[in-house]
Amino acid sequence: MADRALGQVFAVREYRTVWIADLLSVGGDQLARVALAVLVYGRTGSAAWAAATYALTFLPAIVGGVLLSGLADRFPRREVLVVTDVVRAGLVAVMAIPQIPLAVLCALLVVVVLLGAPHTAARGALLPELLPGDLYERGLAVSQITGQTAQVVGFAAGGLLVAAVSPSSALLLDAVTFLVAGLLFRLGLVRRPRADAAPRSPGRDLLAGVVDVATDRRRRALVLLVWMVGLYVVPEALAAPYADQIGAGPAVVGLLMAADPLGSVLGAWLFVRFVPPDRRARLIGVLAVAAGLPLLFTALVPPVPVALLLWGVSGMASTAYVMQAQASFVRATPAAIRGRAIGVAASGIVAGQGVAVLAGGVLADLTTPSTAVALCAAAGVVVALGGALAWRSASADDQAMRPLPVTT
Repeated sequence: MADRALGQVFAVREYRTVWIADLLSVGGDQLARVALAVLVYGRTGSAAWAAATYALTFLPAIVGGVLLSGLADRFPRREVLVVTDVVRAGLVAVMAIPQIPLAVLCALLVVVVLLGAPHTAARGALLPELLPGDLYERGLAVSQITGQTAQVVGFAAGGLLVAAVSPSSALLLDAVTFLVAGLLFRLGLVRRPRADAAPRSPGRDLLAGVVDVATDRRRRALVLLVWMVGLYVVPEALAAPYADQIGAGPAVVGLLMAADPLGSVLGAWLFVRFVPPDRRARLIGVLAVAAGLPLLFTALVPPVPVALLLWGVSGMASTAYVMQAQASFVRATPAAIRGRAIGVAASGIVAGQGVAVLAGGVLADLTTPSTAVALCAAAGVVVALGGALAWRSASADDQAMRPLPVTT
């Protein structure tokens, strides 16, 4: 019955458009991440350089979220989605030029990630309009499950593609997915007026988004928990160095990078299928702590099958808690500043991942990749404990999770 309920979101034509476009973009992005990891590590032989480049696929998002997410409220959201995808397609196509200098590659990558902030804000603010009432949470679950599946396919195919052809080919394919996604948004979404009929200045937009997050106890706790998930993403960034540590090849890099997304698919489905709605919010903190525990065993340098299992179990728990935290955050955010608030929160998630994987790369060069993964996981468990206590206190004081009215 739960599976059938999830499928009801596909009756909404515009949601189907967003869903297909997201799958294309996510799959292409994972191809690109594998290509960048192999390309940079192959040129430099440095885990720190490989992780730093991987971090650039996350870190600049904090600037984009702060400065650019207001575009999702000041301009029609369909146009924001189309323009950002088309521009990113062009930039990634330039990145695919063989033997492009690493400095130029990194600069282009920064711009691509910056443009992802208004795109994420526009999409996040648009979904509750496409899926009213209870359909929103179902749509979010479907997007999480299928998006993580696209990551699995993208990572696995990326490793095989890079091994068989070249990193440039994977980057070029990523550019094509951006272009097709932009076309789908343009043809499949109805043009809506901008959300803010009397838009404020960029400075006031920024203030509204940040203050809205910072002044609400529930949102602060949720933001802390979702921002620190980057500490559990470190294994993806160190997949190439870890494969080298255990004597594996490029194809194994893609499999290792796919372990977390594969676990995420299972975790999202199991969470929605078996956890009653009235209990989900209470499990956010528990799962945030549990997600780091399997990664601690990476310190023992497990072989590929065991590492895949450990990293996959971590992905199961982390996706379940992040998915519920995101749903709770959006429902608790006023529509008037939803784009700005979502942009700030989402950019923090991405930037937190960038900081974590950069630190993981440095630790891997100072110690070993397996030790770096375990140390970052330990830090994540400590931070998650603090966030879990804050969330429990905030939700106890303010019976948070009131469902939106269901429209018929």
